Amino acid sequence: MKNKIISLAQNLIRRDSISPQDKGCQQEIAQRLEKLGFDIEWLPFGDTLNLWATHGTENGKAEPCIVFAGHTDVVPVGDESQWAYPPFSAEIVDGMLYGRGAADMKGSLSALVVAAETFVQHYPNHKGKVALLITSDEEAAAKDGTVKVVETLMARNEAVHYAVVGEPSSSKVFGDVIKNGRRGSITADLYIEGVQGHVAYPHLAENPVHTSLGFLTELTTYQWDKGNEFFPPTSLQIANIKAGTGSNNVIPGELYVQFNLRYCTEVTDEIIKTKVAEMLEKHGLKYRISWNLSGKPFLAGNGKLVEAALQVVENVAKITPRLDTGGGTSDGRFIALMGAEVVEFGPLNTTIHKVNECVSVDDLAHCGEIYYQILEKLLATA
Repeated sequence: MKNKIISLAQNLIRRDSISPQDKGCQQEIAQRLEKLGFDIEWLPFGDTLNLWATHGTENGKAEPCIVFAGHTDVVPVGDESQWAYPPFSAEIVDGMLYGRGAADMKGSLSALVVAAETFVQHYPNHKGKVALLITSDEEAAAKDGTVKVVETLMARNEAVHYAVVGEPSSSKVFGDVIKNGRRGSITADLYIEGVQGHVAYPHLAENPVHTSLGFLTELTTYQWDKGNEFFPPTSLQIANIKAGTGSNNVIPGELYVQFNLRYCTEVTDEIIKTKVAEMLEKHGLKYRISWNLSGKPFLAGNGKLVEAALQVVENVAKITPRLDTGGGTSDGRFIALMGAEVVEFGPLNTTIHKVNECVSVDDLAHCGEIYYQILEKLLATA
């Protein structure tokens, strides 16, 4: 599979698919899959292209259904002059494939595609259903991509039992980490009202920076939970804070604070909203607040997919992987809403979103073998 994976990865990297653009990546993948009997369905939403490709029984009810999920969009390259090789040239130097998206995640996406192709060639009458869910809206707003596909599938009662997301999960050496869950993410945009005035006449004004100090101290020191065996404790960080007109003699009339919580399964987004409101009321603040829930936490636990992934990674990579739920969010959070067991596994994440992003060609070959063997364990006929 190695040559096929690397060839496809190079073809995809050479397409400058800055999110949410796809630039023909999915069309190339769809043409390959269609030749092998996959049913191809296009699910475009807004400016986002989504591909849903399946191989299994005609009525779409085959069980179990295992989804390989990935994205064709990439982040901008930044200053191209800082790159050792053009970011969309897909150069291979000393066993490393260079280019924007090489690690995140056109390399592992190619491995997913080739593994699925190889599996259906070897097991044309496999049990269950093999599916690929590919979007071009993972690196941007993530509003019209996987989340919309999931909504469509759920509306027509299509089930997904297992999902492998090809995000680069490896931390220090290939295969050392399998992600079996992610923390939730919720952001607040908070405006604390005051009364603008002259700094020389504070009795005629109300400084929202001053009045909010007690609240901000409580907000940033409050212990939400202690985490659990799968998740670290919930954490809160202030991302932005702004007040004033820029003049040194004006008391600001409003304070803007934006903060984000990465939260575990010990709390919910509703608990967080309620507690923050209680703090604001306790400190007697006049405010308005809006919340953006990026994703709820999910956990695969130790089900059949997790067990298969652990065994296969150890077999191929010759390392005992650890289960981990750290890092940011991924599209796995949307697929988990279907009740699916979700894992994320892919190559090293050390160069993602960086200048000179690259991935080992040998690691991509190993990814393909791992994805293939997972399919064998879950769907191969006896």
